Amino acid sequence: MRKIVALIGLCCTLSYAQPTAFKEGDLIFQNLKCGPLCDAINEVTYGYEGLNFNHIGMVIEHEGLLQVIEATSPAVCITPMDQFLNKTTEPAYLGRLISKYEKLIPQAKAFALEQLGVPYDENYLYANGKYYCSELLYDAFKSANKNKEFFKLYPMTYRSKYTGEYFPVWEQYFEKLDQIIPEGAPGCNPASMSWSKNITIVGPIVQ
Repeated sequence: MRKIVALIGLCCTLSYAQPTAFKEGDLIFQNLKCGPLCDAINEVTYGYEGLNFNHIGMVIEHEGLLQVIEATSPAVCITPMDQFLNKTTEPAYLGRLISKYEKLIPQAKAFALEQLGVPYDENYLYANGKYYCSELLYDAFKSANKNKEFFKLYPMTYRSKYTGEYFPVWEQYFEKLDQIIPEGAPGCNPASMSWSKNITIVGPIVQ
């Protein structure tokens, strides 16, 4: 009996260790370690089950390979899968559209590809001709959904979820841009997207 239990445990361990199989349209949620700015994003957002997510990209097939399209500095680009996953030492998480929405993926991909080279939106303002990571995917799936909202926009906040006060890094960040903090302006972020009822968080990505 002990041998059977041991074998079952071994099988479960081997199964869990298998590399994650991706498919087009998958969303990859990451918690990047990019210094004060990434810490500032985590300070003011809530991710799925309390996880921190400050970056997101979408898996697409490009040039015969599964790669990731993302809005990152300096512009929207396509990044090789291994390079994207190696941006952080923490496990990334896989989000997958529920089956009834998979039909939206080709048009969402087409829209995202049309944005290649569009500058990164360091101002975090929706519909200003630039894109930050979650904003790109918000618009891509909205376009694919006959211009109806697929993910949601929320009033953006730059106040700490712990103190309710403006997080100092954000005050410094927008001061350098000579921009008023866009508190309450509509927007989105990877953490809020991870809560969407239109996707399933499959779990951590195994490489």
